[in-house]
Amino acid sequence: MNQWGRSGTPFLFILDFELSNPLVFRLEDIDPQNLLFNINGKTNCTEKTDFSKNLRFEKIPESYETYLEKFNRVRKEIEFGNTFLLNLTCSTPVEINLSLKEIFLNSSAKFRIWYNEQFVCFSPESFITICDGVISSFPMKGTIDAAIPNAVELILADIKETAEHNTIVDLIRNDLSLVADHVRVERFRYIDKIKTNDKQLLQVSSEIRGDLEKDYLSHLGDIVFKLLPAGSVSGAPKRKTTEIIADVEGCERSFYTGVLGLFNGHDLDSGVMIRFIENNNGNYFYRSGGGITAFSDPLSEYNEMIDKIYVPAV
Repeated sequence: MNQWGRSGTPFLFILDFELSNPLVFRLEDIDPQNLLFNINGKTNCTEKTDFSKNLRFEKIPESYETYLEKFNRVRKEIEFGNTFLLNLTCSTPVEINLSLKEIFLNSSAKFRIWYNEQFVCFSPESFITICDGVISSFPMKGTIDAAIPNAVELILADIKETAEHNTIVDLIRNDLSLVADHVRVERFRYIDKIKTNDKQLLQVSSEIRGDLEKDYLSHLGDIVFKLLPAGSVSGAPKRKTTEIIADVEGCERSFYTGVLGLFNGHDLDSGVMIRFIENNNGNYFYRSGGGITAFSDPLSEYNEMIDKIYVPAV
């Protein structure tokens, strides 16, 4: 990534959460028979279909009791002071009458990828952008059903959601300060609207910026790797929290909650790989979750985890 940044060679990167199997491809080497991507409109796929009228999508979430056991383990770690924000995720079996490639073609999101029928991701969440020496991050924390009366006012006034978002903004500010100068919050807690296959969700984001050194293109890989894993899908403090995540979740996340990005030869754009379906021996599993803090209510967190299981409408 450093070498191709220095030479201005366009490339795509797919970095797994554990960084045990990172993938980096020159754009000219990507075979669309194996990998399709759409990064904010920059894509190697012109085909688009709409299966929404015939879509059958059924989710089979784990029981509340099973979720509560993991939630309580996280809460104990918070009480012990080992973490004060942890992104707890679950793997939910889903039944879909489409292939993962068809889901890619049928979905709409800022960051989409289909990889060799192994997984598909349609993420609304940016990780970082780098343009003309300015690095920006857009952490997304706080979700609510748009159909709820006064949804915007409720989500912005929610004590738990406010505390969680403040923590993430502070974490991202600290992360960006590792690679940039003059780090500042440009926009704080603005609303994104996301249309799903069965409802509309509102999500709360912020925008944080910093200024990179003049030779930043020669250090693109160093910059990206210093910021991993993404704070919004891990927690704080990062190192200890990721250890707790591995213990409580009990399995590797692999590419789920990793980072997907595109360097076009000049600028870099990337997203966090949430809203993710994986193929496990012919069975589909949807990965989703949310941030746990001292203010979290387990039933609300459980319902949010289920709400995030969707296919975004075209």
